[in-house]
Amino acid sequence: MKKHPVKSSVEVVEEFEPCNEVLLVGRVSAPAVSRELPSGDKVVEFRVVVERSISRSKKREVDTLDIAAWSASARKSALSLKAESWVEVQGAVRRRFFQAPSGLASRWQVEALSITKL
Repeated sequence: MKKHPVKSSVEVVEEFEPCNEVLLVGRVSAPAVSRELPSGDKVVEFRVVVERSISRSKKREVDTLDIAAWSASARKSALSLKAESWVEVQGAVRRRFFQAPSGLASRWQVEALSITKL
């Protein structure tokens, strides 16, 4: 935390540094898919199923999260994954906008910075 003086009767205000970091450990649900976008960019996408450590009920709960690998090294790692294999993904949450047949659309993904088979 950083402390900064403020031009009022209050002497100190605390600020927090933004943080968008994700660490996931889970199972790959299906083989990764490579796509080339209209812009020419390449992306490899796959899904990771992560069991919740704390459930709201007695049932086992999981989250299925979309992962996008944009860098060459992350794409290569993603394409080597097999369904049901365990993986660790480090990255950040991103909202991607794109043109859909019905107009502008968006989706949330984890942008993978590193992908490690476990």
